[in-house]
Amino acid sequence: MSVFFPTLLLCVYGFFSNLRPSEPFLAAFLMGPDKNLTETQVVNEIFPIWTYSYLALLFPIFLATDYLCYKPILVLQASSLVVTYVMLLKAQGMLAMQLMEFFYGLATASEVAYYSYIYSVVEPAHYQRVTGLCRSITLFGSAAGSLTGQLLLSVAKVELLHLVIITLTAAALAFVAPWFLPMPKRSLFFHKSPGSAEEGQKGGSAALLEKADDAESKVPLNIQYAPISSSSETERPRRGLLDVLRMLFDDFLQCYRCRPLLAWSLWWALSTCGYFQILNYAQPLWEKVRPSHDYEIYNGYVETASTLLGALAALLVGYLPVSWSLWGELALCVMSLLMAVCVFVMDMLKNIWLCYAAYIVFRAAYMLLITVATFQIAANLNMQRYALVFGVNTFMALLLQTLLTLVVVDSVGFGLDVFTQFFIYGGYFTLIAVVFLLAGLCKLVSRRRSEEEVLGNGSAETGSDSPPISDT
Repeated sequence: MSVFFPTLLLCVYGFFSNLRPSEPFLAAFLMGPDKNLTETQVVNEIFPIWTYSYLALLFPIFLATDYLCYKPILVLQASSLVVTYVMLLKAQGMLAMQLMEFFYGLATASEVAYYSYIYSVVEPAHYQRVTGLCRSITLFGSAAGSLTGQLLLSVAKVELLHLVIITLTAAALAFVAPWFLPMPKRSLFFHKSPGSAEEGQKGGSAALLEKADDAESKVPLNIQYAPISSSSETERPRRGLLDVLRMLFDDFLQCYRCRPLLAWSLWWALSTCGYFQILNYAQPLWEKVRPSHDYEIYNGYVETASTLLGALAALLVGYLPVSWSLWGELALCVMSLLMAVCVFVMDMLKNIWLCYAAYIVFRAAYMLLITVATFQIAANLNMQRYALVFGVNTFMALLLQTLLTLVVVDSVGFGLDVFTQFFIYGGYFTLIAVVFLLAGLCKLVSRRRSEEEVLGNGSAETGSDSPPISDT
């Protein structure tokens, strides 16, 4: 029962907070008669605010989530979503929409509380089951919202304003759930349970001994380092901010010394940056290719299909017979190249059906690879390091996205039109593919040389041990 109740509330919250029928039609709504904003205002001045606020709030929210034990940040996220859609419904003008994007950035940054709360109230034996359930329900909520919005728009012929009202209603229902969640008594960093340091040290020591037995036959990411904690920290579960920051920095240095982890993290940051840009600006691109005021649009079907196909691709990862430790870099190269082709198709062919198809393939490819990167990085990392590495990767992705937005999108920079932006994004993914092609080839050459050296040493030893050949 102690597991069931918070899991049920989290699933209810995750479903309704992601049930957003208006989401696939946001650009059309902002550029339509309800808000009467121009494409330049929406693309170059309003949408970038989400990126900037998400980046600025991510690290403070990450620390506040742990210090306040998750629940208050979940309430903050729910409140931010309600404020976002109230402003989308009622407010007018570019400044109001920019403020709306700030609140949406706050809600997005607070998602860390949703995915980490459950680990503080259930036992480790239930982690995998409840994590899969919570993640699945958010995807299902997102797909259901997109499909509902499209059906209401195409079949019932409702106005876009009514979709915003339904989204606000779902956000209001989601707002109720976090208030009934039990308040955790422990967290990963500030409020550790008294035995957690000891358990972590034992786990770390065991993993180090295991790695010493066989360093090459296992994925190099299966490493746990002994926690950086003094005996006083073990005796005193509550930690100060400076203690936590020092511990996080030490862990950061140790984690990223692992070269495979660094490679997967690099792809994570680079690709997530581009992925966010495509998701943010795909709707304005579609609006240019097929204007909603002249034609019927099918953005909701596309978002539903891409979400479900992405979830299916993520599920199939576990059944792919691929040695990721050997072929990982080349796989990242091939899939990044496929993503680049999809972006170029969306940009150059200017056919709405090809745009939709390329977008679906693009999202599916990303979801597949990000799932691989997730389990390659997280395999046998303790929960503390898991949160740190994923947080750092997301922060670096947002930092890169902010720079890309500032230079390419924002009116402060070049303020390029959406077609030129997508051409640059296609080149960006091509560059990622080239980087990992070179990395993969270098790895294969290095591995081949190592095998030849081993064979050469083995032959020399065999020759020296064999009896001399007689001339007679």
